[in-house]
Amino acid sequence: QVQLVESGGGTVQTGGSLRLSCAHSGYTYNSQCMGWFRQAPGKKREGVAAIGSDGNTRYANSVKGRFTISQDNAKNILYLQMNSLMPEDTAMYYCAAGGAYSGSWCFLSEVAYNYWGQGTQVTVSS
Repeated sequence: QVQLVESGGGTVQTGGSLRLSCAHSGYTYNSQCMGWFRQAPGKKREGVAAIGSDGNTRYANSVKGRFTISQDNAKNILYLQMNSLMPEDTAMYYCAAGGAYSGSWCFLSEVAYNYWGQGTQVTVSS
């Protein structure tokens, strides 16, 4: 049984940083992607970043240059380092696994992922 548990959310001021972690178990990477998604109140869930089993990464335009996705395969942890946070980054952040590839890149669409965590709240105050 696949389990994904997010942590690291919180409240920061504009310009601050947070690192989200997603501890996962029961999941094997084989030719699949893991990703981070977020959902703000009243909005659809959107893809933030994804990483493939080959290490290829993909980012939403809104977070390029500010967020970095990485994974520690030995510890089974997925990370999202978030820098230069802005109020529009405020959302519930979800870890996802079992994602499909689009050619050489991971999909950033939620329909492409099979497993989800419960989420961790990130609030950026102005």
